[in-house]
This record gives sequence, C-alpha cells and structure tokens, in this order.
Amino acid sequence: MQISPELAGTVSAIVDEGSLEGAARALRITPSAVSQRLRSLEAQLGRVLIVRSKPARATEAGAVVVRLARQYGLLAHDASVALGLEGPGRMSVPIAVNADSLATWLLPGLEPVTRTHDVAFELRREDEDRTAALLEAGTVMAAVTSQREPIAGCTVTALGDTIYDAVATPGYVARWLPDGVTASALAGAPLIDFDRADDVQSAWLRERGVDPSRPPRHYVPASEDYAAAVRLGFGWGMLPPLQAKPGIETGLLVKLGEPRLRVPLYWQQWNLRSPLLTAIREAVVTAARAALPPERG
Repeated sequence: MQISPELAGTVSAIVDEGSLEGAARALRITPSAVSQRLRSLEAQLGRVLIVRSKPARATEAGAVVVRLARQYGLLAHDASVALGLEGPGRMSVPIAVNADSLATWLLPGLEPVTRTHDVAFELRREDEDRTAALLEAGTVMAAVTSQREPIAGCTVTALGDTIYDAVATPGYVARWLPDGVTASALAGAPLIDFDRADDVQSAWLRERGVDPSRPPRHYVPASEDYAAAVRLGFGWGMLPPLQAKPGIETGLLVKLGEPRLRVPLYWQQWNLRSPLLTAIREAVVTAARAALPPERG
C-alpha cells in the first residue's frame, strides 16, 4: 500500500499546527479540504490517525504517518538540492534536546550548519530521559538522549557524559548547613529542581543516605534561570561544570561534596542517507565531544 506524501503531509500539518484550521492555513487550502484528506487516508488505512482534541494529537498509527511525512520531506529536500531545483534551505529540522545541553554546548555546535545549510531548526526542550519518545513518535528527526539502545529506524552515536556537581552559595551554606553537609541538615535544606520530573537532585540525596521526599523544593524550569536561582541562594542544586565553574572560581558558589553525577548522552537520528542530517550529526558530535568528558566504559 502506497501512502500519498500529500496525505501524510496533511496529517503532519494537523499535528504541528494543533488543529485542522491551523493545518489549512499552513497548507494554504480550506479546512474542509484538510478534513477530506484526513478522512481519505483514515479510510485507506482503516485506522483513526488524529484525536480531535485541543490541540489535535496523533494516535499511535498517526505518529507513524507523521514520521513518514517528515521522512518524505527530508528526502524530497535532499533530492531537490542535488538536482539544483532549490537552494540548500527550505527544510525545517525538529530536534529534541535536554535543557542543560541546550544552555551550554548545543547551540554553538549547530551554528556552523547554519552557515553551510540555510536550515530552520526547531528545538524542542525535554528531559534527556524523555527526548527519545519524541523521536520515536516522529515529532523530531533527531534527539540528544540518555537512551543508549537505538530506537527502531535510528542510529546512535555516543556524545559523552554530562557531569553534575552539587553547589550552593556560601550564604546558603552558612544558613542551612552550618555544621557541615550532613544527612540530617540536608533533610531540611531547600533544594531546586528543574521540574517535577527532574531526578538529579534526588539521586544525589539518595547517594548521601537522605530520603529525597523530605527537603522543601523550588521548581525553576529553565536552565539559565535554574542556575541563577542557585546563585541567588534559593536552594542548592546540581549544575554542570560549564555553569558552575565561573561561580566557584569567583567564590559565589561552593561545592557541597561528592558524589559527582554522570549522565551519558547519545545522539539518535533517523537512519536515512541525508547530506543535511549527516552535516548536523557531525557538527553535534564534534561540539559535544569538545565540551563533555567521554562516556565511562
């Protein structure tokens, strides 16, 4: 069975725009034409592809079609460039990335690609434990992820380890940990989590023999703002060296001690022979390996 690129692209547009009306504007057709295309493909496949919620979302079968549509688009783009039918741009590449990588090394790594390919990046920020789900659903073409095992139809390249140190301000330490970084003091000392899915601080507490449910928490869901909250003394937090080092060197931050936590990161992308995806992978891997220590064996 052949799935029309036009029909698959319509399903992708509905998911991207969040509604049939939004897809109609993006595709420059009427909402009724979008609805007709969707019904036609659902009838052809015998499956519901879109949940008509607000925003509209893909079903499991719809996610497969969205992924196919993005692959159609990438291959068509590469072919058009190779044939001289269009310039090197006109291709949007969605990438899922964790907040700390986005705030430190990823953007400088992607910058060279913007000089050689007039590409439009759509960066979707998500925890490294959850970025792979966006890749599997076809929402993105590539992801920085902590998942080592390849997702079906994808290739995996090791990037290195993100290291986290527990740090706080001297004023915070004087107030909350005056007798040292003990388990009893940590149980009552405020900490900062990125969001409710963030487990890094909890993992450090467990290593120190502290029940992670006991300390009060602040939630600051942006990497730079998170680091700022630590520097302002809201609580202690785990920061990568690129964010912690300036404060430690100037005395604005102090380390709370071991352990250093290491989170291995990997680059997963569609296993397609695409010059654009190859250029992106090479740039990302080069930047990551310059910024991150290698994965421990």
